Amino acid sequence: MSLKIKHLNGDTTFLLTFSPTEPRLSLNQYRYPPGTFSVLVDPWLSGPSSMWHPKFLLSKHTVPSCISNLSHIPEPNVVLVSQDKPDHCHEPTLRQLDPTSTLTNILAIPAAARKIRGMKHFDPSRVHALPAYSCKDPESIIRFYIPPLSPGGTSGEATITYIPAKMDMSGLHNAIGITYRPPTATPLPTKYSPSPSTYSNFSSPKPLHYHLNNIPHTPPDSPNRRPRSLSASTNPSTISTVSSSSSPAISQTSTVSTAPSTSHSYHAHSPSFHSPSFHTHTHTHSTSSTTSAHHSRTAKTLSLIYSPHGLAYTPYLSQYATTHLVPHAALPLTTLIHGFDRVENPWYMGGNVNAGLPGGVEIAKNLMARCWIGAHDEDKENSGVSVLKVRMRKYGLNEVREMVRREWNGGGGGGGGGCEVRALDCGEELVMRS
Repeated sequence: MSLKIKHLNGDTTFLLTFSPTEPRLSLNQYRYPPGTFSVLVDPWLSGPSSMWHPKFLLSKHTVPSCISNLSHIPEPNVVLVSQDKPDHCHEPTLRQLDPTSTLTNILAIPAAARKIRGMKHFDPSRVHALPAYSCKDPESIIRFYIPPLSPGGTSGEATITYIPAKMDMSGLHNAIGITYRPPTATPLPTKYSPSPSTYSNFSSPKPLHYHLNNIPHTPPDSPNRRPRSLSASTNPSTISTVSSSSSPAISQTSTVSTAPSTSHSYHAHSPSFHSPSFHTHTHTHSTSSTTSAHHSRTAKTLSLIYSPHGLAYTPYLSQYATTHLVPHAALPLTTLIHGFDRVENPWYMGGNVNAGLPGGVEIAKNLMARCWIGAHDEDKENSGVSVLKVRMRKYGLNEVREMVRREWNGGGGGGGGGCEVRALDCGEELVMRS
């Protein structure tokens, strides 16, 4: 099971690829293995970003994006938009998406969803406003059913949860939680595997659940056009390994191996099932030993928190952790994507803009994050009256690592060896394995 994170621009556009197997390269770059769940986050590739009027705020990239068009990546299952501000919800980039796609759904915070529907570019039934998370409302979590890898296998599940701050004058502070439990090729007791009937399509009323149907194996028409569907045909790729206890220079594709975590039995609200043990035919790559088809291992769940502007751990993320991540065996947190730099406006302009290192280290420590990836720290070319009084405290990578080390050693942080801290260059990939 793996999570591949690719940084598409110098700021906060990422392609997240959750897979039940090791990440592979294919002769056809548009094909995913079966059981893959992909999320494109806050796409902004090129061109300026202007809020209200260029004289108020105009931002430009100083680092070219690694792709020039969204047609150069596989069509994602989800496009996730975390803000209605144009550096997250960038209309010219969003218009690069295929408006006739039946594979991709756009999930956005409510203000961004209204803005995207107002573009009149997409089928309104494919654009969905994320409900605010409530531990008392199971329908506030978006669930994706992932079909088994074989007819006798067990289905998987991905979830997306929107956790906003309350009384936030700036309207910037939120977090998006994503979890992924992979499908398997071998059967489990029925109570462990929810049937597709427990999930409704996005076209139905709440709860918003999505059934990832089996995808036909159709190649793209040409190298410049995205295929309408994905295929499972792939070839293995070579991936270097980076120990989670060290911080060497990052190769273009690097790997952080995660130690096995204890599985917790749990009872979800809808559907109801427990985190199971299961058999697998795959090899474990984090050690030299292999796992046979008859060797039972504990099912684990990959987990990610994306919070480019930051969100207070207490009370918001702590509640999500205790009511969702812990019952789903999703801790330690696989990856935190959160800014390093702290940005402040005067109180009358919203106050804090980016929580930066102080906020991120609190989340990383409490959720025992295995990896923290910086986001929203590009030195953009900004102009306009809104930036005249901005104060910024930039933190270097070594400063962040030292702060994390101190917190883990002296602050009672979990996770044993601590947390890997990474700043991905544009176009760079990081692979988390479990």
